[in-house]
Amino acid sequence: MSLFEIAKRRYSVRKYTNKKVEDEKLKKILEIARIAPTGVNAQPVRLIVVREEAGLEKLSKGARIYKAPLAIIVCADHTEAWVRSFDQKNIIDIDASIATDHMMLMATELGLGTVWVCSFDPKSIRQEFRLPPNIEPINILVIGYAAGEPASSERHNQTRKPLKDIVFYETY
Repeated sequence: MSLFEIAKRRYSVRKYTNKKVEDEKLKKILEIARIAPTGVNAQPVRLIVVREEAGLEKLSKGARIYKAPLAIIVCADHTEAWVRSFDQKNIIDIDASIATDHMMLMATELGLGTVWVCSFDPKSIRQEFRLPPNIEPINILVIGYAAGEPASSERHNQTRKPLKDIVFYETY
């Protein structure tokens, strides 16, 4: 399956079966995050794998995880991220997002469903998972076997803006 086909197949899954994600699949998902590019190869991304019932319950205090059997809290270390010299922009959000996107597409290739969660209580996540001050939770990737019918791979023609509305050549 090509990357284009994987991207078209991926959709936000909000209902999961109780089937656990196999260790081999989890290892591939984590490995693709490890090799994801980061600014100046600083590698500030930190991943907290949550798959035990107690951990999922703790996570549910601060985020909706749709009863998925696995979640990865994607964090980044402020002290290790590259900072753009022109305006002091710390790019941890970008680095974490690249890793998350890689994991999301790998999960899709492996037959798993995902939803990228940004609506969460960072204070709760920080407290429940004992994050040190320099580690920021950026997003949560919820993973599992989707329940119900998958979204159509052809839905993008109706749900996404056409290229003419989002692409500009040479100048805005």
